[in-house]
Amino acid sequence: MRMALPPLAMIWAMLALAAAVDTAAAADAARGQELYESRCGGCHSLDANRIGPAHRGVYGRKAGLAPNFSYSTAVRNATVVWEEKTLDAWLTNPQALIPGQRMNFRVALPEDRADIIAYLRQQSGK
Repeated sequence: MRMALPPLAMIWAMLALAAAVDTAAAADAARGQELYESRCGGCHSLDANRIGPAHRGVYGRKAGLAPNFSYSTAVRNATVVWEEKTLDAWLTNPQALIPGQRMNFRVALPEDRADIIAYLRQQSGK
């Protein structure tokens, strides 16, 4: 016997999906640049390694592969590829995504994360 979702559950599922799509579609790379410069710029830049690695080209790249940066063993050994989901997870809680890594910073708001990710994607030519 085949069971269908109750109508209310289907409505909630569709609303959740629409919200996820809207967040990605509504991401603002210009605002992401402002957020990146103010929140990430103390440790990162697009083109030069600082305390953290350079980020130009990060979108679509495997974690631990920015040239000439001394990564933690945890990041070097990670199988993560930096895309929408993984960058969002990283900015939400880096330690949960890659235990043993060294970054100790989080971006709390989903819309801020989406905008930063849109900026990084844009700067990676994706």
